[in-house]
Amino acid sequence: MSELVYKEESFQIIGKCFEVHKALGPGFLEIVYKDALEYEFDKAGIPYEREKEYIVEYKGIILPHKFYADFVVFDKIILEVKAVSGIADEFIAQTLNYLKVSGNKLALLVNFGELKLNFKRLVF
Repeated sequence: MSELVYKEESFQIIGKCFEVHKALGPGFLEIVYKDALEYEFDKAGIPYEREKEYIVEYKGIILPHKFYADFVVFDKIILEVKAVSGIADEFIAQTLNYLKVSGNKLALLVNFGELKLNFKRLVF
């Protein structure tokens, strides 16, 4: 059995997500959960960058549109926040593309829109 990528760091991030979900529950817009996570990360001294910008290269050129990761935590883990009824395949595909473009190895796709917090670990 292989070791989980960034096990301790992802455990801390998911712990903060559970804390936010426990306090707020489902039903808010994504921005509310992002604001609460930012508060929790600051309080815990967890390093993060919110709305980190990445360029998209295509056949040797830089495309005019960029993508923005909701959070990059510990300078190596993408945290993608959703507040929807369920994690759809297109959210997984989108997050995998974010990993590809960013060069990061791990993304956490977290959905606050369900009665129980739902998340997926995506490794690239």
